[in-house]
Amino acid sequence: MAPVPARLVRPGRNVRVALACPYAWDDAGGVQVQVRELAERLLSRGHDVIVLTPARRPPPEPHVVRVGRPVDIPYNASTAPIDPRPWSRGRIRALLRAFGPDVVHAHQPTAPSTGMWATLEARVPVVGTFHSGATRARLYDLSAPLIRRVARRLAIRIAVSERAAAFERSRIGGSFEIVPNGVDTALFAEAIPADLGPGTKVLFVGRLDERKGFPVAVDAFRRLGSSREDLRLIVAGDGPQRDVVDRLRVVDRERVRMLGTVSHADLPALAAACDLYLGPAVGGESFGVVLVEAMAAGLPVVASDIPGYDEVVRDGADGLLVPPRDPAALAAAAGRVLGDPSLAERLVAAGRDRATAFDWSFVVERIEDAYGRAMQAGPPSLR
Repeated sequence: MAPVPARLVRPGRNVRVALACPYAWDDAGGVQVQVRELAERLLSRGHDVIVLTPARRPPPEPHVVRVGRPVDIPYNASTAPIDPRPWSRGRIRALLRAFGPDVVHAHQPTAPSTGMWATLEARVPVVGTFHSGATRARLYDLSAPLIRRVARRLAIRIAVSERAAAFERSRIGGSFEIVPNGVDTALFAEAIPADLGPGTKVLFVGRLDERKGFPVAVDAFRRLGSSREDLRLIVAGDGPQRDVVDRLRVVDRERVRMLGTVSHADLPALAAACDLYLGPAVGGESFGVVLVEAMAAGLPVVASDIPGYDEVVRDGADGLLVPPRDPAALAAAAGRVLGDPSLAERLVAAGRDRATAFDWSFVVERIEDAYGRAMQAGPPSLR
């Protein structure tokens, strides 16, 4: 990794950074959390920041500007709330000209939304961060010529994992450097537990859709609960598969607490109140921020052995990984952890240590380094 340019990070040296978020700012989503937390870190380190993003309502943060309204597009067994309207480019062009950034940082710049429009309108160096872990993307493949044109404007390409890099490399070529997603580990490690009542509590966090494997979690809970009367399933999230819990017997359904969509700020207290984390996603993941957050909170993790997740959790060391779409295997692994305090303690200790590798204190320095190298490379028109 190249050294961090001293002029970039020296106290009092401002860098003007325009962040472009492709997804609806006020929707729950991992990319939105990453952009939000990156903006906060950059501001705290003395940089000037503007965030351009689609949103359903005016954002409350003074440095965040709505540049379009999202449209929910089916993508990767979920939905992507993007702004595909190309006329948003004019608004983005004007905002970039008024702000005068030193560097543009476009997230998922190959998605037809704010990241792409900001990349095309930038007259300064552009850093692109790629988050997608999709296994198929027909529309993406059909629009490959435009996407490769966008990619040529990037001074530096960052992928949040090897999985994300492989997905993009197969379509646009080129080299990628891996900078993982960041997590505020102290926020989770030091949280005061929420009051969720008595019992042994298993936590699921995520959108209740096909990709996140919510039905697998519910089935695993049913199997576990048959021999553990004190077991509770805590669900933080909402989505089209929310009614899956109604298939449970009444006695089991009564032990499931559906919290609906939970703000990211409230997640640390929820995690601190639970005893184990289930991550049964079936595929299409580029990383596993929820796994890092759970480990930082001191929860043993049992998750699917899928690309992306396997770059965060090392099976048998930091957590247990099981085949995807296999509720019996998920229940068996969770039962092992709940029934073996020494195993649980070992996974908790190793998980906390693993989580520190993804702390924002390290990640933001690597992103600042990328900004410095992009600025040295010069604007797109000069490369």
